[in-house]
Amino acid sequence: MSPFMIKLGIWPKGQSWFGVFCITIGSSVVFPFFVTSGLQFAPASDAGALAPGMIPIWTAIAAFFITGERPKNLALVGLGLILAGVLMVGLWSSLFTLNVTVFKGYLLFFAGAGLFSFYAVIYRQSGITAIHGLVIGLFWGALLVGPGLLLTGQVPFAQANLNEIFYMLILQGVIIAILALLLFNLAVRLLGAPQAAAFGALTPVLAMLGGVWFLGESISLVKIVGVIIVSSGVFLASGVVSGRNVDKTLS
Repeated sequence: MSPFMIKLGIWPKGQSWFGVFCITIGSSVVFPFFVTSGLQFAPASDAGALAPGMIPIWTAIAAFFITGERPKNLALVGLGLILAGVLMVGLWSSLFTLNVTVFKGYLLFFAGAGLFSFYAVIYRQSGITAIHGLVIGLFWGALLVGPGLLLTGQVPFAQANLNEIFYMLILQGVIIAILALLLFNLAVRLLGAPQAAAFGALTPVLAMLGGVWFLGESISLVKIVGVIIVSSGVFLASGVVSGRNVDKTLS
């Protein structure tokens, strides 16, 4: 992506210090750091539900405080359904075994989702194009994280074969770092931050279905009900029912 960095620049102009922080390293460093740190304390299945699943809730809160945007009645109902469904999908299996250590992981998941939500709202306000926002995050994220990983010896290439390295280059370097964030930025520009974030609540649903399809994992009736509730919440929170797919407040 370096040609785009050279052409478009790597600095978000006209932003507050908090806006610069969110756009430069908020999505590329801080959000992944909190989520991966939480994995030391809580199960990965809970991370898949709580981190992306809470983004719509946090985004609605961030949009209210930053832009004054208030969710419509149906959107509020949808957000409530998303919250209930996410808790059912991600927390039900561990409700009776929770301890303080696991709660630390949950708090880190919530914090990461919250910071990413502020990024979404501030990015929408900035007027920066989707690809420009992408390269800004990639540059500053790599500049901050790359040297730290090398200096601390946390790049274990000696323990991985060429196939594993190539697989991770495609998965992390292209699909997640470029395509996923670019598509999300485009969705934010077209729909608005709260509406685009609402679709992020489908991540735990897709992750659970992927586990069943590819890994042969079993799911409980409670989680199936949670999936249905999350999907219904996304439908309502996205604004499809009211016919307002485009966020007029921020246009």
